[in-house]
Amino acid sequence: MSYAIISVGGKQYRVREGERLLVDRLPLEDGATFTPSVLLTGGDGEAKLAPGVVVTAKVVRQAKGPKLTIGKYKKRTGYKRHTGFRASLTQIEIESIGGTGKRGAKRAPETASAPAAEAPSALPAGYADLTVAQVKDAAPGWDADGLAAALEYEQSHAKRKGAVAALESAISEGEE
Repeated sequence: MSYAIISVGGKQYRVREGERLLVDRLPLEDGATFTPSVLLTGGDGEAKLAPGVVVTAKVVRQAKGPKLTIGKYKKRTGYKRHTGFRASLTQIEIESIGGTGKRGAKRAPETASAPAAEAPSALPAGYADLTVAQVKDAAPGWDADGLAAALEYEQSHAKRKGAVAALESAISEGEE
């Protein structure tokens, strides 16, 4: 494949293997590798949807964009205002498109599926699909093992602050 169109941070980019580009700030450390979602692949005069193609990208560094200055002025009133802005950006490098990136993609689902295989016995049914509001409403009715498993799942996977707070309060109420 010659190129791919990926989606990172709600924006789409046309990338080639080995290319570096600046995207909106990503919450990843320098040197971290991730797989953005692939929308389309193309090359040799044809483009096709790419449901199974894996693009591997590496975070090179966190950066700041160019300084933009904004000035406001109204004549004959003495009104002047100046402010500036610098965008927070992340520079990424596309390591592979397609075949060679599949090895890294296979490792990620195995690690993600291993806790899911252990957790369903203690987790309440359908917990992964619940919203924070649904967790808050349902948590008081769960047993202590279910609450502990849900809290452990939340801290290691989703990290939703509202759900963690609801689970912690349900656990503390159960202890009293």
